[in-house]
Amino acid sequence: MIKAADMMIARRADTRARADFATWTMMAKLNGTSSLPPAAQAFLDQYKALLKEKTEAEASEAAIQLIYQSYYEEMGGAGQAPEVKPRSAKASQASDNVTAFKRPPPQRPRAASGQQAKPRLPVALIFIGLVIVYTAIQYFFR
Repeated sequence: MIKAADMMIARRADTRARADFATWTMMAKLNGTSSLPPAAQAFLDQYKALLKEKTEAEASEAAIQLIYQSYYEEMGGAGQAPEVKPRSAKASQASDNVTAFKRPPPQRPRAASGQQAKPRLPVALIFIGLVIVYTAIQYFFR
């Protein structure tokens, strides 16, 4: 039976492994593997070897599992690392971490009777504007 603490470690290790793998592959594409730490270079070499045998998605998942196993042990997980379900391509596209920005519709405060309160700001601005115009006209004619 897997302890709750081990499951938390497993989730953190899996998240870190996926993030690091994505970062390392992007850095390797931009700058080459020489700019990466030695451990990252070793994992990417294993990934390149897996690419010769498997498709890109399968090789990526296998490399992430290798990184995950390493991180699980490093984070203090006890025994064999529990299996964390890999994301499917559809699930990762559907539940992407990017949220579309949607502005909520403006909410008017409700009056005590439950009806929508009328906006009072334009009425106040009209009266203030009339005072300023009246004062300006008086000053002009003097």
